[in-house]
Amino acid sequence: MRIWEIQEAKARLSELITKSETEGPQDIAINGKSVAVLISRHSFDRMTGRSLNLLEFMRNSPLYGNEDMNFERDKSLTRSF
Repeated sequence: MRIWEIQEAKARLSELITKSETEGPQDIAINGKSVAVLISRHSFDRMTGRSLNLLEFMRNSPLYGNEDMNFERDKSLTRSF
């Protein structure tokens, strides 16, 4: 992971963003101390699970559109306390 001093990161923001997409996370430092990490949108979505909403997730299921599925209910008695 490359370390960018804040002044260089501000001056070369476009390059910093491109490198986060092509080379991975980029470390940003102030006076040599790491204060932030820039990651690509793709990495962020993958890490946070935000790449698909629930509807998209369900539609991507291998079971989507399978009308022949038959779910049987468990007919055992409930527990008594």
